[in-house]
Amino acid sequence: MGTHRSQTAGRAALPALAATLALVLGSSVLLTGCPTVDLGDTPTDIGLCNPTGGVDYFTNQIWPNYIQPTNTTRGCTKSGGCHSEAGGNALNFRTQPQDDAFNYRQTQIYLNCGQPDMSPLLTRPEAGIDSHGGGDLIPMGDPSIDIFLAWFTQ
Repeated sequence: MGTHRSQTAGRAALPALAATLALVLGSSVLLTGCPTVDLGDTPTDIGLCNPTGGVDYFTNQIWPNYIQPTNTTRGCTKSGGCHSEAGGNALNFRTQPQDDAFNYRQTQIYLNCGQPDMSPLLTRPEAGIDSHGGGDLIPMGDPSIDIFLAWFTQ
């Protein structure tokens, strides 16, 4: 009888031992968790406006029609270099040689993706909207305004 009793006691302890083992193993799995994934460096353009047309539209439409048009009396980089390397203003474009990636990044600071028509890159040179040290460069209703706004829908 004495032997029978110890075997029964041992069998009763097995579920408790199994539960403890499961708890310990489960805890180690929880503590281990998922492996760490390196997503790389934090992008530098977080919080900056990225118009739908992106760099391509900037290079092919914004730069030649809005920032550096053939009419050099109106552009941001006009003769005298207001917003080129020689300008010394907060918004400076690289024109010699032209650096599209750098210039695009410069414009992002002056864009408003929520209200593109309120982007300082548009409102400062546009006649009668915001004051601009270089004066009003873009008359109201000018086609370059539509080109600028299309950047956000392309």
